[in-house]
Amino acid sequence: MNTPLIEGCVDSYASCAAACRGGADRLELCANLAIGGTTPSPSLFRQVQRDFPVPVNALIRPRFGDFLYSAQELEEMEEDIRRFRDMGANGVVIGALTPEGDLDARGLSRLMDCAGGMDVTLHRAFDMTRDPLAALEEAVRLGMRTVLTSGQARSAAEGCQVLGEVFHRAAGRIHIMAGCGVKKENIRAIYDRTGIRIFHTTGRKGPVDSGMRYRKAEVSMGLPSLSEYELWQTDEEEFRACAQLVHALGGESAGGPGAVQVGVGRPEQGGGHHGPHRQSRRHAEGVEQGV
Repeated sequence: MNTPLIEGCVDSYASCAAACRGGADRLELCANLAIGGTTPSPSLFRQVQRDFPVPVNALIRPRFGDFLYSAQELEEMEEDIRRFRDMGANGVVIGALTPEGDLDARGLSRLMDCAGGMDVTLHRAFDMTRDPLAALEEAVRLGMRTVLTSGQARSAAEGCQVLGEVFHRAAGRIHIMAGCGVKKENIRAIYDRTGIRIFHTTGRKGPVDSGMRYRKAEVSMGLPSLSEYELWQTDEEEFRACAQLVHALGGESAGGPGAVQVGVGRPEQGGGHHGPHRQSRRHAEGVEQGV
């Protein structure tokens, strides 16, 4: 249930390539990580699924902002889940809250029904709930496979106390994945303080300068605080350093007795939804944190 695994949080083809070359076990595919992540395009998902032989989970988040969704937004999310399911996604990453700060059990149950046999991760809406242990129990009841969390803190390194409490309360019923601000400098410390061996990271080091030679710096296409000429992408060496640390944390090997094949099926059931088998390895030769 706690086999070492590192998930790459990525929002571009280039970042997918870097994370996979760096040793990612699974990808969470998003768009717009600069604003916390939104639902990726089907065309990007199709490219990634075609070219990278790792499980791909799609973030389902219709917009930036809170996790209190209207009926129309939930309908949009249901349609997106069905689309990615039909395209062969390994799983989806979802979350929704009530105005009082609890998980929206009714809305999430609808989304779970759409997911069918896919893996389902509860994203960091969990970190915005008023009672993390109650939210954990609700996630278990709904049949989710994984909770992604920073321990309700600004980063996983700062949230180790809650992370540890949630991990031990989970007691093998659901995976707990540490995310937000995860980097090579703190992975070992987070593990030592919590026992968690499943990590989620962008593997970024810093912005990549745009290739644009002509620049109109006084004009912004989005948030004024974000430069149009800085691209945030996964760094292959940074991700590799994180992956090596995670994979060295021990635990049972993938083929050992009682091992869990993370990324396939739900903990209690096994099996799960598998996309079409992908042979392409072209990325290997040629080729901060969201919810």
